[in-house]
Amino acid sequence: LQMERELEAAVEKGQLSLHFQPKVDLATGEVIGAEALVRWHHPERGMISPAKFIPLAEETGLILPVGEWVLRAACRQVRAWTETGLYTGRVGVNVSAVQLHRQHLPGLVERVAQEEGCPLDRLELELTEASIMADTEASARALRELRERGIELAVDDFGTGYSSLGYLKNLPLDTLKIDKSFVGDVSEDASDA
Repeated sequence: LQMERELEAAVEKGQLSLHFQPKVDLATGEVIGAEALVRWHHPERGMISPAKFIPLAEETGLILPVGEWVLRAACRQVRAWTETGLYTGRVGVNVSAVQLHRQHLPGLVERVAQEEGCPLDRLELELTEASIMADTEASARALRELRERGIELAVDDFGTGYSSLGYLKNLPLDTLKIDKSFVGDVSEDASDA
């Protein structure tokens, strides 16, 4: 309960920050995009891992304001990079199942991007396989609406759930990010390869 109250205050007090992990084309070495990663700098506990606070945020519904803050901050950064002439490609923003199923996500993304001056075609939303499969019909509708707005869509952690490639091929997805448990030892383990 204390952590829940502190997380709620963290959004209001500016304790969250975004770190950007570059996406690099291995053939050319060129930075082709970035992924926005949220971090919580607690004034007393120091850096709190997203692995600890994101599940709490999802469980309590705080993921809605946290997720909107992340989206807004990522859009603001895209605009800043664009204004200074730095091309970053698309910026990936993680979206939780709660955001996908409890908010009108396409409308929220469009509104926030417009308010922050971020072109929609500079965003890529990353959803986990499990979040999409939680309500397949609603997910498919939301994904189609997002794709129609020019937003690219990625499935993160693919292979950890129960979806089939047959089902996924019917969704408007651009990127399939295979879970690290399948590719972590690809150079040393023949079955992974």
